[in-house]
Amino acid sequence: MRRRSIAVGLILAAAAGMGAWGGTRVPPLQTKGGAPAEDDALKGRGYADGEMNSALQGPGEKFKIEEAGPWAGDALKRAPTTASTTAATRETTEGDFVVKDFRFRDGETMGELRLHYATLGKPARDAAGRVTNAVMLLHGTGGSGAQFLQPQFAGELFGAGQLLDTAKYYIILPDGIGHGKSSKPSDGLRAKFPQYDYDDMVAAHHALAEHLGVEHLRLILGTSMGCMHSFVWGETYPEFMDALMPLACQPAQIAGRNRVWRKMVMDAIRNDPEWKGGEYAAEPKQGLRTALDLLLIAGSAPLQMQKNYPTRDAADKYLDDYFTARMPGLDANDLLYAVNASRNYDPLPGLEKIRARVMYVNSADDFINPPELGIAEREIRRVKGAKFVVIPISDATRGHGTHTWAAVWKQYLAEVLDRSAR
Repeated sequence: MRRRSIAVGLILAAAAGMGAWGGTRVPPLQTKGGAPAEDDALKGRGYADGEMNSALQGPGEKFKIEEAGPWAGDALKRAPTTASTTAATRETTEGDFVVKDFRFRDGETMGELRLHYATLGKPARDAAGRVTNAVMLLHGTGGSGAQFLQPQFAGELFGAGQLLDTAKYYIILPDGIGHGKSSKPSDGLRAKFPQYDYDDMVAAHHALAEHLGVEHLRLILGTSMGCMHSFVWGETYPEFMDALMPLACQPAQIAGRNRVWRKMVMDAIRNDPEWKGGEYAAEPKQGLRTALDLLLIAGSAPLQMQKNYPTRDAADKYLDDYFTARMPGLDANDLLYAVNASRNYDPLPGLEKIRARVMYVNSADDFINPPELGIAEREIRRVKGAKFVVIPISDATRGHGTHTWAAVWKQYLAEVLDRSAR
């Protein structure tokens, strides 16, 4: 392994509004400036360490749907810079863990599955030598653990005295299967890469935790796809964590409009003649262009887009810039696999298995998880002691991407950490 210093900027914000445990909507934000369950997928595996040799930011970042578009970056450019902003840095350790003979849920095996990760802070141990301060953060579709080093997340949570102060917590940032610098189709197998799903991704996360010597997690926080992984974690390994904080998803099978737009993304790639069954010599650009169109709409926030691009010319330029930034380096198989991984997700039948304290947060301007469906409020009642919050639309929300803007919801993180303390 090696260490590098990652600059972590700070965004100045203040949050207001708390709700009672159970489903609730909150006032708009005013801003100012144990033993796991049996796991068949892990039986018979051997483990080996590897070393990372490339930059933390991976090419998979180019198609992520959770940032709610480039206006997030625009806001960061306008964020105030202070002495604490430039002084705040954290030591980040990166590594690769290679799982030997990983068996996927469908029975397929992979001789060596590489799981990339980064960590911040150091593990603290009790008298028995067990790690007591580990936190795992789970990224969204097309993202990587690097997304949590962005100022709007890290700058609100990782600093001295903040909720996930790295002097207090051992923070694990894994890249899921098919994402970041973990094994993925574009490494060489292309369409012969195993058809992984969310259960496989969570099994790999669990194997990584054990490899790092972590038998119990203080918290799992997941965004978008990571939100869904949080529910899978809670059902598959119900005694493995104290608290779960899923952000931006539904605790039910992906259906309705959410399934329709995902299928449109996959169909756009598969129906492009240049895709050639995944064995293309050049990227199927028309299919990728259509896929990016859909990803843009799914992750967008109407209020923010109208505010940031108030004229026809501004909107047109934004769209041109979006494709210029996102298309290079985008791999069709990686995108197709990442979207298709959600096909078997359905935690609904097993919600009662969850034992961790749950703080579940969605935002009202999320195209992918609109509050009018009522699914979250209805079904989360089946999880004992869980709380569900819908954050109303405001100048601080970013549509689906609100999940990475910690100033909007960090009061609820404080609440679940307090409620789940032992």
